[in-house]
Amino acid sequence: MYTLKKSLGQHFLKDENICRKIVSVIKEGQPVNLLEVGPGGGAITRFLMDMEGVDFRAVELDHEKVLFLEEKFPSIKGKLVEGSILDIDAPFPGAFTLVGNFPYNISSQILFRVLDWKDQVETMVGMFQKEVAVRVTAGPGSKDYGILSVLIQTYFRVEYLFEVHENCFQPPPKVKSAVIRLINIGNPWKVDDFHKLLRLVKAAFGQRRKQLRNPLKPYFSADILQEDIFSKRAEQLSVGDFIGLLNKML
Repeated sequence: MYTLKKSLGQHFLKDENICRKIVSVIKEGQPVNLLEVGPGGGAITRFLMDMEGVDFRAVELDHEKVLFLEEKFPSIKGKLVEGSILDIDAPFPGAFTLVGNFPYNISSQILFRVLDWKDQVETMVGMFQKEVAVRVTAGPGSKDYGILSVLIQTYFRVEYLFEVHENCFQPPPKVKSAVIRLINIGNPWKVDDFHKLLRLVKAAFGQRRKQLRNPLKPYFSADILQEDIFSKRAEQLSVGDFIGLLNKML
């Protein structure tokens, strides 16, 4: 057996139907290389590790869970990396699919990790706190639309798949949960400097209630700042609008 650690945000899935739904979504993408993040007690792992034609690996930070998984699933030895998804190198040299019931306390960091690996992550299927899932999939004009919405949607098609009741977990979390899917669309906007885009989007949403002319003043020439778009607020701009601004930045 194992213990559940609040410090690691551990809420393990116990509903087999939900596990099968997640696995079914993964199979739709016909992955060749597959990484599970935080397998924990192995609820999803047991369906993934023996998928035919798939090179499966998992990363788990909790040493106790590593020992538990290796005892429960002897064939997982050699496929399990002990460490944090935020610290390890990309687990495959080429493209891979990412799946996980992600710890809610590092949800945003995990999504930024996906962006770090955007040239390799072809699909991501993940369980997030509902608030985060809504934020990632939100469109312009929504109060939930923000930094992660723009950055993720620059490189991925996003899908809000389904919600998961608290009682499907052990222990039940105090927040709602939802599963989303990201499908890599490459770099259709031809962004050649991700960090410049990141600076732009962070600055724009840093004062989201103000017209863009204020927070973005340091990044544009005086004549460009007179354009009508700078009279809008950040949440009113589409991904395409942000790319248009990016191409005019100093």
